[in-house]
Amino acid sequence: MKIGELELINPVITAPMAGITDKAFREILKSMGAGMVSTEMVSDKALTYANRHTLELLDIHGEDWPICVQIFGSEPCVMAEAAKIVESLGAHVIDINMGCPTPKIVRNGEGSALMRDLSLAGRIIDKVVKSVKVPVTIKMRKGWDENSVNAVELAIIAENMGVAAVTVHGRTREQFYSGKADWGIIKEVKRSVHIPVIGNGDIWTENDAEEMMKITGCDGVMPARGMLGNPWLVRKMVEKLQGRKEIYSPDFKEKISVAREHLYRVVELKGEIKGVKQMRKHLAWYIRGIRDASRVRAEINKLTAVEDIDKLLISLADSDESGLE
Repeated sequence: MKIGELELINPVITAPMAGITDKAFREILKSMGAGMVSTEMVSDKALTYANRHTLELLDIHGEDWPICVQIFGSEPCVMAEAAKIVESLGAHVIDINMGCPTPKIVRNGEGSALMRDLSLAGRIIDKVVKSVKVPVTIKMRKGWDENSVNAVELAIIAENMGVAAVTVHGRTREQFYSGKADWGIIKEVKRSVHIPVIGNGDIWTENDAEEMMKITGCDGVMPARGMLGNPWLVRKMVEKLQGRKEIYSPDFKEKISVAREHLYRVVELKGEIKGVKQMRKHLAWYIRGIRDASRVRAEINKLTAVEDIDKLLISLADSDESGLE
C-alpha cells in the first residue's frame, strides 16, 4: 500500500487515539508489525504556541518509521502553520482530524464538526497540502448524522485538493461509538475516489479486517478500540491479510510480559507518578477476561510504586497459566 510516495510494508495502520497512542504504546504496536502507527491527535493552536505538553505528544524521536501525526483545528492558516511544525519534527504523514466526535472538540468547530461545513473543510485541506511536502491524509466519519451523510463528497473534495489517502469511520458523529459501523459507506467512498481508502470501525478481530477489505474493497484497515490491552491484534491482522493459515496467539504469560514492558516504557517516558496513573487503564484492559479481574484491577489501582505493580503482575502470571475465566 502506498500513501503518496510512501510505501508501507502492509496495510494495517493503527488509529490515533487520544490518551492512548503515546510513544510507549506506538513502539509496542510497531513491534507487532504495524504498517504505520499514528500519534495522539494534537491541537494546531497548541503547536503554534509551542505548548510543552503538546510537544511531548509529538516526541517521535528514535521510533521506527513511518509515523503519522494527526492534527486538529478549524482555521486554515493555523492548520497550515501547525502542519509545517509537524513536518519539521519528522512526521512522515500528516493526518487532518475531521472525525473526532467529542463535545469539546466539536464545540470549537473542529473534528467531525467540519463535516457540516465542507467549504471550510476544503479550505483547510488546501492550505495544509500546499504547506508541506509530506503526504497529507484525512480521517472522517460517515457524516454528521443520518440526514447528512457526506463522506463521499468530502473524499472527492480531498482527492481533488491533493490528499494522498482518506480514512473512513463507518459511524456518524451522532452515533459516537454506539451501534454498528456502516462498512457500506467505506465501499461507496472507495468507488468514488482513486486515492487509497482506509477502513475504520468495528475491527475487533483479524477476521473482521479480512472481511472489511473483501466487502468494501478498501486499501487498508485501521484498528482502534480492539487494540486496547490487545496489541497482538495488529500482528494477527497482518498475518491474516498475508494469507497465513496459522495465526499467532499469545499465551497468558506473554500477555503479562508485554503489559510489564508497556508499564516500564510509560514510566521511563513520563515518570513514576504520572506513568503509573496513566497505565492503570491499560493494565485493566490487559487483564480483561482473567479470573477475578475486578479484584486484581482494584489492587492495581491502590498501588503507586512501579515495583509493586510489577510484582503483582509477575505473581499473576506465575499463579495462573491460562488466566482465563
